[in-house]
Parts: sequence; C-alpha cells; structure tokens
Amino acid sequence: MTSINIIGAGRLGQTLAYLAQASGRYRIGAVLCRSLPAAQAACGFIGAGTPLCRLAALPAAELTLIAVPDGEIARVAANLAQGRFLSPGTVAFHASGAGEAALLAPLAAQGVHCASLHPAFSFADPARAVVDFAGTRCALEGDAAAFAALQTLAAALGGVPFLLAPGGKVAYHAALSVASNYLVTLHDLAARVAASAGIEPEVATALLGDLMCKTLGNSLALGPAAALTGPVVRGDAGTVAAHRRVLSAADDALYCALGTATLRLAATRLDAEAQAAVAAVLRD
Repeated sequence: MTSINIIGAGRLGQTLAYLAQASGRYRIGAVLCRSLPAAQAACGFIGAGTPLCRLAALPAAELTLIAVPDGEIARVAANLAQGRFLSPGTVAFHASGAGEAALLAPLAAQGVHCASLHPAFSFADPARAVVDFAGTRCALEGDAAAFAALQTLAAALGGVPFLLAPGGKVAYHAALSVASNYLVTLHDLAARVAASAGIEPEVATALLGDLMCKTLGNSLALGPAAALTGPVVRGDAGTVAAHRRVLSAADDALYCALGTATLRLAATRLDAEAQAAVAAVLRD
C-alpha cells in the first residue's frame, strides 16, 4: 500500500486524501495543518492519518501532496528542502491550477520527483466533492519520473489523468477560467439585458438556461464554428446595430468585444461585404 502525506488539509486536501484512503490503495500518513485542531478535524473527515502541525514531525512517505494556498507552495517547498524532510526518489506534488511544478524546485534539487496534479473540479464542500469527483480530468505536468505514480493516484481517486505540454500550465488554467468564469459573466450579461426587456427573473432563468445549455451542447458536439448561429454569422448588421441601441454603455462595450470575436469565428461563412458591414457596426 502506497503511503501519502498531506500538507495543507483544506477542502482540496481533505477531498483527495479521503478518496485516496477510500480506494484501499493508499495509506494516509501525516495530515499537517497550521494548527493541531484543524489537522485533527481533517483526519476526522478523512477517516485516517496522524494530525500534525510541525514539519519536523513529518514521517517518511512515498508521496507528498502540498495542498496549501498557491502563494504558500514555494515557501513550504523551501522549508521542506531546508529540513531535508523528503527522501530522494519520492514524489512531491502540488495541486495549483496555474502554478507549475517549478514551485517545488528546492525539492527537485535534492532528487525528489516534483510535479503538479490539478483536478479541474470545484472543491466548495469536501462532503459533496467526494461524491461528485468521479470522472474529473486531472492535469499533470513536471518531472516525467513522477507521472506513473500520479497517473495511478488520479485513477484511484476516480479521476482521468492527462499530460500537459511543458510550459503549458498557465495557458491550461486560462482556458479553464474562460470556460468557467466567463460563462458565468455571459449569463449575467444576458440576464441584465433580459431584465431590461421586462422579463421576470424566474422566466429569464429558465429561458436563458435552456438556451445556453443547448448551445453549449451543440458547440461541444459540432465544434464552435459549426454551432454558431445568430445575427453576426448571418451578416445581419441591422440587427446588431439594433441590439447596441438598447444596451448600457458598459454592456455595449462587452457586446462589441464579443461580437468582434464572434465575427472572426464566423469569417469562413460570410463574404467580405457582409463581414465589413458587421465590423463597421461593431466599431461605430
């Protein structure tokens, strides 16, 4: 059974430790937090582990998950390296979405195999996360010598591991942010415009939610260019101009930015004259 230490048992750390323990393939060693009560509470949720609040008490383990906040990862790695708490040949990894394995460089210099494993998942509540985690994509990057162990771990958690290209971590995280955060922003924009049309909030929620879900399904199935519909791809400059007249200044700026990007996506389906007409309306 593979041993794993958890440094930083917040929502993500607790979830991954719980799933690792539940898989029957991993033994949770230390669960280290800033305070002993926090570590004890985490062990209670995980159902295993020795609660600790000092690095010096860290036992040996084959895997070490550093699940502290992103801004603390490099500091924790430096402290671990200074105390030589991890053995050469073992694997250390963090779960930051944007940070690369290079944050663990002091440990790598001591022969520890360092990588990152980022589950594309929202860890709002560990109790819910452990139920819903199955099928989550887990991005791996860093030292190739760590990949076999982390691919096995991700699969044991119920995840689906995949490798990122070297240097691709920030672009990966940007893609997730666009797909998740900006989708919410688009929903907010659409809801505000719907309200200005006098549509009741509950009706708008159903109306927009149904359309957004079906459109996303089309885009995933057909590809963005083929799934695109609406006035821009039809070259309907008059309708685009009419839309702009009912928007606030702030919403109009966002509408035009999105319209310009949509026009680029629609370029292969419009002739030059139609493209120019829509572009002119969006610039005006």
